[in-house]
Amino acid sequence: MHLMTSTRPDIAFAVGYVSRFMENPQAEHWIAVKRIFRYLQGTKSHGIRFSPGKDIDFQGYSDADWAGDLSDLKSTSGYLFQVAGGPISWGSKKQSSVVKCVALDK
Repeated sequence: MHLMTSTRPDIAFAVGYVSRFMENPQAEHWIAVKRIFRYLQGTKSHGIRFSPGKDIDFQGYSDADWAGDLSDLKSTSGYLFQVAGGPISWGSKKQSSVVKCVALDK
């Protein structure tokens, strides 16, 4: 989790998803964890970069998957804030309630 929360916004969703099964992991969850580690191994040269030539503008993005978990119809949402082209804050979270309106979900 520290890797995701401090250095790698690109794995936020995957780590958040597999962490839901920490209490009772099955073989498929261990396979997913291994995939995350293989992805990290293959992208270890990637890093957070801020562009010195860019304006110091602030941008934010968010999205949700509208009832993406079919077992309970809860959505997973995520966000990313960046300055000068580099991420400064990000997260991904499964929502605690079911929302029946798209406008309320985002």
